[in-house]
Amino acid sequence: MNKIRLFVLLLLTTLLVNCGGSEAVVITPTAQPTTEVAEAATATTPATATNTAVPTDTAAPATNTPVAEPATATSRPTATTEAEPTAVDAEPTAIEPNPTAVEPEPTAIEPNPTAVNTTPSSPVAPANPSGVTAPTDANYPANTDVVGWENRINVPPGFDVSYYGRVDGQPTSITFSPVDGQLYIAVQAGTIYKMDSAGGVSTYVGGFTAPTGIAFRPGTNQLYVSSRVRDENIGGEAQVSVVNRGQLIGGLPCCYTFFHSANGIAFGPDGYGYVGVGARADHGEILEGPNAGQQDEMHPYEASILRFNPDTGEVSVYATGFRNPYDIAWDSNGQLWASDNTPDFDPPERLHRVVPGGIHGYPYYECDVCFSPPPGVNVIPPLATFAPSSSPTGVEVYKGTQFPGYNNAIFLALWSAFPGAQKIMHIGAGGSSAPVNFATGFAAPIDVVTGPDGSLYVADWATGIIFKISYTG
Repeated sequence: MNKIRLFVLLLLTTLLVNCGGSEAVVITPTAQPTTEVAEAATATTPATATNTAVPTDTAAPATNTPVAEPATATSRPTATTEAEPTAVDAEPTAIEPNPTAVEPEPTAIEPNPTAVNTTPSSPVAPANPSGVTAPTDANYPANTDVVGWENRINVPPGFDVSYYGRVDGQPTSITFSPVDGQLYIAVQAGTIYKMDSAGGVSTYVGGFTAPTGIAFRPGTNQLYVSSRVRDENIGGEAQVSVVNRGQLIGGLPCCYTFFHSANGIAFGPDGYGYVGVGARADHGEILEGPNAGQQDEMHPYEASILRFNPDTGEVSVYATGFRNPYDIAWDSNGQLWASDNTPDFDPPERLHRVVPGGIHGYPYYECDVCFSPPPGVNVIPPLATFAPSSSPTGVEVYKGTQFPGYNNAIFLALWSAFPGAQKIMHIGAGGSSAPVNFATGFAAPIDVVTGPDGSLYVADWATGIIFKISYTG
């Protein structure tokens, strides 16, 4: 039984109880995956079709040896979903290898119910150098319980957590505008919101299909969005668009399962855009037909990080071998970092120091049905590894000045509800120290960014809450 089916089973069998009331609620997904396969897509050149999404307002808007996961979460809560009021249809299939995405319920569920603890009664976590431990229960506050959530999240001494605001829906990516300083939040169902410093929320733009990456071009109000074009796991298509300009790049391979699409976007020191694109299969196999299981021919853009001209959409491959690079981030030294979700046979998850032109794993893995690299192909090992099925998503390199001693430190969100996740981890600058817990107690943290004030902001997929982590001394 692979990761998706394990987590689907968890979703369907976990009883959720609202800790603010006495009524039990069972959350049942409105759609479940019927397949985990996708057929090969044909490479295309960047397209110029028009995106019809229109804003609703005019406001300016040398690799190291992999290291082990140092701590294990002690609970497995099940995420609550809420209906997106103005969204397009959300992708009904499961997230792979991330936990299963649930299509928004017909009726919004306001409280985030309490999940029954499904872990052993007396879990023992390994020693954690950071001193931040994962929660020992899954008693979630209601989504709007500010004090409850602020008390639940654990951070190192000298840091403080505050409840910054909340959106309806399931956030997938967040970024700050360099022009208006507000936080922009993409949600799974297709809308991008903006949130002011008081936590006030307004709709910025809608009409996307499963947007999973947003980024402003530096110094501008031009918002770049990765999303699906053809919302199908078999023969799907992804794109990169610019709000108010339309599609910049089309024909990107998609999708295997839910978050295997065009994902995180980051602008490099060269002024070019970069986007991670997931693989079309689990480990490079043909997914259906008489040759199913044999090694497939790779689409030229799949399982890769692409470099693109932000004006023309011209695309080139920067590096390959990423099964599902959900997010990417640059450090101050011009080094690119990428989170990566590993295959269904459940090896440890990965963080990569990206080597231009390098092959970082996919489709070459060690398992009974996996494929070996051909002679002369050097597979670059990850910088760090994490608990299997922990689902690394958002990655951020800290460039602020508020956190003393954290310059160029790497922060990584582990999103799933499996043991070892539901937290933000910290890795020393350039991979100089092993991963340790930085913030724990979330339901499903999916992205982390640095704000203009130097604080870290964390988006929680399950609750729609944005948390602010600040240094207080």
